[in-house]
Amino acid sequence: MKIKAIIAEDDFRVASIHEKFLKNFAEIEVVGKALNAKQTMEMLKESNPDLLFLDVYMPDQLGTDLLPLIRQEHPNVDIIMITAATEKSQFIMALHYGVENYLIKPVEMKRFNEVIEEYLKKSNLMQSTHELDQGFVDHIFKTGLSSPSLSTVPLLPKGIDEITLAKVMEVLETAEAGLSAEQASMQIGASRTTARRYLEYLISVHKCKAEVVYGVVGRPERRYYKIK
Repeated sequence: MKIKAIIAEDDFRVASIHEKFLKNFAEIEVVGKALNAKQTMEMLKESNPDLLFLDVYMPDQLGTDLLPLIRQEHPNVDIIMITAATEKSQFIMALHYGVENYLIKPVEMKRFNEVIEEYLKKSNLMQSTHELDQGFVDHIFKTGLSSPSLSTVPLLPKGIDEITLAKVMEVLETAEAGLSAEQASMQIGASRTTARRYLEYLISVHKCKAEVVYGVVGRPERRYYKIK
């Protein structure tokens, strides 16, 4: 399912540029463009988007002044500020209301793309697990959107989270004789099905290989090896 996005920007030319940038990301669909604060609130209600690109300086109301209302009526929408505002007070207010990032105009496409890539990785990571541990929480809070670790890890498919993936890669690193899915599951503290899913994912991204070996009784076993 695509991430639905709204662009709130009073300059239609700038809004069109940002929409063009977003066409580089198949995961995001722009469902509306608002030219002022009133239209922004109407579109939020009508479209229920996942992501809002919000300008500060709009003709009828400051975007930062909308933040309390947006958080009250649409608590789950993610917000990225894109603005010419350089006042520290505007930036601090945006932080207080949990914006994902704050881009100062004019925004270069390279930087725009970096922010979107980081947002998508964080979004994917948040959806990849239903259970929290301290490592996961520390990772989210420590890295934010500017994390080198988030920005260097490719987008992970649904069902693969970065923390568990790192554990699987770690046990593979030390297993010179390879590992079966059962052995991997015991070492990472997960089910055999989960371990096998991660191992097969690593094969798909060329980080791991598998061979079929036969045990004492001749029963075939699939063993996984880290690609050096």
